[in-house]
Amino acid sequence: MATFKEFRNNVKPNWCPGCGDFSIQAAIQRAAANVGLEPEELAVISGIGCSGRISGYINAYGLHGIHGRALPIAQGVKLANRELTVIASGGDGDGFAIGMGHTVHAIRRNLNITYIVMDNQIYGLTKGQTSPRSAEGFKTKSTPEGSIESTLSPLEIALSAGATFVAQSFSSDLKQLTALIEAGIKHEGFSLINVFSPCVTFNKINTYDWFKENIVNLEQFPDYDPTNRVTAMNKIMETNGMLTGLIYQNTVRKSYEDMITGFRQEALAKQDLSLSEEHFAKLVAEFK
Repeated sequence: MATFKEFRNNVKPNWCPGCGDFSIQAAIQRAAANVGLEPEELAVISGIGCSGRISGYINAYGLHGIHGRALPIAQGVKLANRELTVIASGGDGDGFAIGMGHTVHAIRRNLNITYIVMDNQIYGLTKGQTSPRSAEGFKTKSTPEGSIESTLSPLEIALSAGATFVAQSFSSDLKQLTALIEAGIKHEGFSLINVFSPCVTFNKINTYDWFKENIVNLEQFPDYDPTNRVTAMNKIMETNGMLTGLIYQNTVRKSYEDMITGFRQEALAKQDLSLSEEHFAKLVAEFK
């Protein structure tokens, strides 16, 4: 069985020193090893942004897609080879701005993939502009007088769209984050894990200390029931989305691929996809 070290490669991350994405990468590698995966059984699909580089830093199948399009690619990979464990990843700009349409539809489809969003509440790769997760009044190069837009709540949106697994963590809490990623991988359906990942270079407001002062860990509520969708939504609103832990999980609803009539269990790579001349001619004839 592979150890987390076997999910490392020789590519050195070029994130800024102190970036929260380092911990998220480590958590993915540890979680993959803890659930018993081998590197060739994992595919990491990412979008554009600082966080989008992560697909090249893990020893597994990887694809660095285009801005906001990690989820369509990840869904295609899973449908083509359901034997693979598929993790999609990206930043809050990638997933909650240009990619928000894909995020919502991936949630409602409920394919068996895990989506990890590295939420630094700013656009880091393009040198510090306001993102959909930036607070009202947030001053950046794109909003020098302070943002006048309200902050998007991905957790509320996920529950409204019918998510079957919603969790949130903090990059500094490696133990909790690793456990949540393990749970997301094991979940039969779409798993959304939003992770507060401070940008030490451009976001001087939402710092490590700020998150530590404002985060509410669900472990503080021993009677909290993550299977109750109404309770989950209320707790998100009560804490203004600043809670961490497993927020909601529905284990009853089937995954998308399990509901496709006649969907073959074996991977496409193991199927006989050869095409006879007769069959090809028949297919062509349908378009005449």
